[in-house]
Amino acid sequence: MSDAAQRLLSENLGKIVLVKLRGNRLLRGSLRSFDQHLNIVLENAEEVLENGTRKLGTVIIRGENVIFVSPA
Repeated sequence: MSDAAQRLLSENLGKIVLVKLRGNRLLRGSLRSFDQHLNIVLENAEEVLENGTRKLGTVIIRGENVIFVSPA
């Protein structure tokens, strides 16, 4: 992970982020933690669907499944 990516994630700890995953899935939640492999922990996560959202709670996302992370 680049220094710029690590800085962006560090600045958004505790804030709401959008995470796009393989399989065209989109999650939104509070960024709790991350590591150098882009493994991510989201709290109060929800999956953003075409017809609303689905609450997931706390989720751990493997970095290999992450396409991008964006501040919400």
